[in-house]
Amino acid sequence: MRVSLVADSSGSRFTPLVVLELASDTNQDAIAWLLSRIRDQQQDGGAELLVEQLGPGVDAQEKENPNVFLVGATWQRLLSGAEDVGLFKEFNDGSMRGFTCANKHDFKDYQGDGDSFLSMAECQYIIKHLLDTLRAKQETHVPGHSEVKLYPGKSIVRRLQSKGILVQVFPLHEKEELKRLSFSWYGKVKLSLQPLDDIRHYYGEGQALYFCFLEYFTFALVPMALIGVPYYLFDWEDYDKYVIFAAFNLVWCTVILELWKRCSASLAYRWGTLSRKKAFEEPRPGFHGVLGFNPVTGREEPLYPHAKRLLRIYLVSLPFVLLCLYLSLYVMMIYFQMEGWALSVHDQEPSFWTGVLLFIPSIIYAVVIEVMNLIYRYAAEFLTEWENHRLESSYQNHLVLKVLVFNFFNCFASLFYIAFVMQDMVLLRQSLATLLITSQILNQFMEAFLPYWLQRRRNKKMMRKVQKRRTLEDKELPLAEQVRLEADMSTYLGTFDDYLELFLLFGYVSLFSCVYPLAAVLVVLNNITEVYSDAFKMCRVFKRPFSDPAANIGVWQLAFEAMSVIAVVTNCSLIGMSPQVKAYFPDSESQLILWTVAIEHVLLAFKFILSFLIPDVPKPIQISLARLEFESLEALKKKCVSEPVMLCGLLVLQRSLRGG
Repeated sequence: MRVSLVADSSGSRFTPLVVLELASDTNQDAIAWLLSRIRDQQQDGGAELLVEQLGPGVDAQEKENPNVFLVGATWQRLLSGAEDVGLFKEFNDGSMRGFTCANKHDFKDYQGDGDSFLSMAECQYIIKHLLDTLRAKQETHVPGHSEVKLYPGKSIVRRLQSKGILVQVFPLHEKEELKRLSFSWYGKVKLSLQPLDDIRHYYGEGQALYFCFLEYFTFALVPMALIGVPYYLFDWEDYDKYVIFAAFNLVWCTVILELWKRCSASLAYRWGTLSRKKAFEEPRPGFHGVLGFNPVTGREEPLYPHAKRLLRIYLVSLPFVLLCLYLSLYVMMIYFQMEGWALSVHDQEPSFWTGVLLFIPSIIYAVVIEVMNLIYRYAAEFLTEWENHRLESSYQNHLVLKVLVFNFFNCFASLFYIAFVMQDMVLLRQSLATLLITSQILNQFMEAFLPYWLQRRRNKKMMRKVQKRRTLEDKELPLAEQVRLEADMSTYLGTFDDYLELFLLFGYVSLFSCVYPLAAVLVVLNNITEVYSDAFKMCRVFKRPFSDPAANIGVWQLAFEAMSVIAVVTNCSLIGMSPQVKAYFPDSESQLILWTVAIEHVLLAFKFILSFLIPDVPKPIQISLARLEFESLEALKKKCVSEPVMLCGLLVLQRSLRGG
């Protein structure tokens, strides 16, 4: 890792990996206490890390925050930390196993002192873990800040973050590696796969899985796009022909999701996260309650009644979500009134401009939808925070549920109304096209052009300041300026919005693309530009995020599968409404409905049978995981000979947890 070395107060030189920024008005006693806890030995309750204050930059100004600190660690501390977090690395036999310092020489890439064994992203993840596990001992409050209460076992970093003393913690970019990744990722326009292993090496598994899913989704759309183009060119006005397209849609949305689970499992196994045990989840920084003892850990921490949280969810959050859905419905009705007015104007005096006027209501409605989604997102975050969830995973699940329900209703309610109430396929096609194209234009502006423009302004400002003392030929920023430049960058908020956008695009394609076959083509073009814009933002606009050792795309897999179930119902209904099918039931509409419902149930059954028949994890990987589990049990049995009481107890516990 080619990063400038700095020296801490003891004279030890280290590679700065993580930046801590405290508020500029933080009391000096609090700073000294925090740095001491970071440097203390592990057996004394410290993190045993190296830390040093960042020096003043070029042309330092009074308004610069002096409380910026660089954090690193010795290689021995990083290796022991890798064992603590359960990091999986490649073994000499090619399998992925949990790293242990005792067997470090049995791992494939471990050479010499192991100073190149861990990637920079893994080192930064380990340091973040060690900082998060710093806990108060006997302190009752943060020194110099009597209002910030502490109690034994409380996470220090989380407490400082929740009280605004710790402004931000972020990992540093590695300039040379980032330059190479940028060039291979988006530096030149090329028809090739993304460098997923390089992305994983630099940003971690969570980011790599998102970009892999984006790439997979794009390729999965190609058959839909290839079928859609001739439908658009030759059979556009013959709506009977979309029956075949809808039937293909039904099989497509099921198969691609099942195959994705296999692809995801293969990548997660190769990267060592598939069999990785999830660490015990700590309370969120914003969680609050009456001080008590955790029955699992025995630590003192806030406790909040579950019944009180449920009351907040069902008596406040749920009515608020329903109110927002009603407002969305009200806006949709206004849109239909505008649509009716535009049609009446066009019918009275048909002309080019009145033809253009027909698209105006849909464009306005598409913009309003995006604005409403944005405002609702902030409200949903506020409500979910107010519900006071103890765990981050619980917080994320409730937030995702709120956002998905509203976004789905807000984006697709008008299309369902046009399709199944008005039964106007021409208007459905026009509305779908306008909503899809307008939302893509807005997203590209917000996600590509705007971040690029803002970052160019930041970079020019920093370079003007640096060039006062450096020559124009020397383009490399000094460490202090590089850290402050990265500190001013936007904070990456995770993959939530990226997955949400793909979820809505998947909905446009799977629900109604048989009426507008070009939907898949537009989404493919959007995804290609999305790859480049997201790659640019990750490398040039955002701070480097901490690695997220994910094994899959999490709750979003369930969201996409739920959308595919709705797609079965929607496409069956569209098929049943087609004149070609109605011709078989000229005298009995009830018979048509019964046949449509029966076929829909058969297809749903087929979908679930297909998901059962296609294993989520490929057979070779299942065998490898089973073999590793068998070997670990055998090793545990052998150790029982020397340490029978403790280890045999662990063996019995492990077997009992597995059900005997």
